[in-house]
Amino acid sequence: MKVLHFYKTYLPDTIGGVEQVINQIARGTEGMGVTTEVLTLSPNLGDSTIKIDGHLVHRCHTNFEIASTPFSIAAFSQFRRMAQEADLIHYHFPYPFADILHFATRVNKPTLVSYHSDIVQQMRLLKLYKPLRNHFLSSIDHIVAASPNYLESSDVLSRLKYKTSVIPYGLDKVSYPTASENTKALWRERLGPRFFLFIGVIRYYKGLHILVEAARNSHYPVVIGGAGPVEHELKLQAEKLDVQNVYFLGFLSEDDKVALLELCYALVFPSHLRSEAFGISLLEGAMYGKPLISCEIGTGTSFINIDRDTGLVVEPDNSSSFQDAMNYLWDNPKEALAMGRRAELRYWEMFTADQMARSYMGLYKQLLDENV
Repeated sequence: MKVLHFYKTYLPDTIGGVEQVINQIARGTEGMGVTTEVLTLSPNLGDSTIKIDGHLVHRCHTNFEIASTPFSIAAFSQFRRMAQEADLIHYHFPYPFADILHFATRVNKPTLVSYHSDIVQQMRLLKLYKPLRNHFLSSIDHIVAASPNYLESSDVLSRLKYKTSVIPYGLDKVSYPTASENTKALWRERLGPRFFLFIGVIRYYKGLHILVEAARNSHYPVVIGGAGPVEHELKLQAEKLDVQNVYFLGFLSEDDKVALLELCYALVFPSHLRSEAFGISLLEGAMYGKPLISCEIGTGTSFINIDRDTGLVVEPDNSSSFQDAMNYLWDNPKEALAMGRRAELRYWEMFTADQMARSYMGLYKQLLDENV
């Protein structure tokens, strides 16, 4: 079976949640008889093909970008050729250019969409895009949501339940490196024996301004690992509030990332908008047995983190509530430890890469059988 994935960006150009999901699906289904190819766009080079983790990645040069949506002229012919050779096409939503290619190339193959998120920020452009989006999703054979929470709370998916199923994102812990003792020792010396940790791209919907405000007037270290578009303004906020206990680490190597996940006291995830559809780094915290703090935004974050079981779930965009949650975990280490153990158990029960790959494999076979 040959499956073609199409998304606007992919490894190694970017390392986001969707990219990691595509990679885990590709790696997980390889041993089940699936040959995966990924078609993506890249602003950094001309058209090229590379091999990543056993599958081919074809990159078309980005000609222009509108509202964070890259477009490529070369992608029309490349997609048409690759789609004709594939048995099944696996789209990743939202990416409006994929909708355009889908109709422009008129390739008659089984189709699947992993629905990663509603469009939240570009509301004016959404009015223009909405007819195309509805036509695209109506034409697709099957849609996958990553959590029952998102399926229930999305206005778009609520109208498409008849052809939508849930396959949670999964991670393969074995694929993560083992942090060196030297690296861990260096971080212990710098951060101390206990600290709260956020890891991820610093974007507007991550709610990190809430975390900085929550750290104000507290004594415990709060570590922010990652870089991103609002990093500078976040640092300005911390400076203006004279917050001394927040550490901005910038981009992290995998060794440093794993070391921090192993060492941290708890994983904090203050995302406050529905743009955060799931939360891969939240799941990483669970995988490493850490108690979790997240916000109730009606998405997959509250599917990973169950309030008072695997951690604490608080009101979004409320720094006082978030600080109260951090205070509670900090002052109750036995309960925090128990929550972390339950979070890890939930990971092994529901969120492994193998479970995700097997679920997608079953769906691939079902779609191919239905289109014989």
